[in-house]
Amino acid sequence: VQLQASGGGLVQAGGSLRLSCATSGRSFNGYSMGWFRQAPGKEREFVAAISASGDRTAYADSVKGRFTISRDSPKSTLFLQMNSLKPEDTAVYYCATDRRWTIATRTSSYAYWGQGTLVTVSS
Repeated sequence: VQLQASGGGLVQAGGSLRLSCATSGRSFNGYSMGWFRQAPGKEREFVAAISASGDRTAYADSVKGRFTISRDSPKSTLFLQMNSLKPEDTAVYYCATDRRWTIATRTSSYAYWGQGTLVTVSS
């Protein structure tokens, strides 16, 4: 299973970015997916997750109302729309997946990870 995250970059506070996570092209039916982030000197933390069916989502309190997770199942692609970005959102963002129908918010719940994409929000 291979994941490739993209879409990161430098943006001013208040701006928006859309991250994408392309899978290896295989069907991910039955796989939940999530986004995590890791700031310098900090542990990797949960950002958002979506169930395998796409009908349930979960968000960290710090991003609720600003970020939206979605998936395009036919194309096996995961997205994270990030609006109203803040400097504290600066981090490397990772996508992850694992074979389950329910939402998972812990890093230990995911077996497959992408390489990460850097998001830098300037003040």
